Amino acid sequence: MFDIAIIAVGKMRDPAFRMAAEEYLRRLTPFAKVTVMEIEAVPFRAEGEKERAQRKEAERIRLHLEKARGKAAIFLLDERGGEYSSEEFARFLGNEKKEVIFVLGGALGFTKEMKKEFSSIALSRLTLPHELARVVLLEQVYRAAAILNGKTYHY
Repeated sequence: MFDIAIIAVGKMRDPAFRMAAEEYLRRLTPFAKVTVMEIEAVPFRAEGEKERAQRKEAERIRLHLEKARGKAAIFLLDERGGEYSSEEFARFLGNEKKEVIFVLGGALGFTKEMKKEFSSIALSRLTLPHELARVVLLEQVYRAAAILNGKTYHY
């Protein structure tokens, strides 16, 4: 059974994305303990406020990661991160002995410091809206669980 945490900057506002995420969380119940923590996004209006907003979101993320340091494998979701096929992702999750924490950044992404500190995984080389990225992540975790448990799930 997987132990997964998702830390996401921002809320699921779109009802369609929220429904899809809830469906994958429901499907994952027999295979994984998944917790989702939402961190409030920092608003910005002007170009000069972007760096401040990004740093404030990084501080909020770090507060949630403090307790997990050394006890969990932490991965930022970033389009420049390492890529996996679904089968490779399943093996990766199946071999991980610790809790796995996936972090979805805000609209501005992650600070350079965070990118240096933590490993990154790409869901795609394309930039995805954050709500869609969360659904894609949950779907891939579910697909990984299905693969590892010998279930047929279109792969």
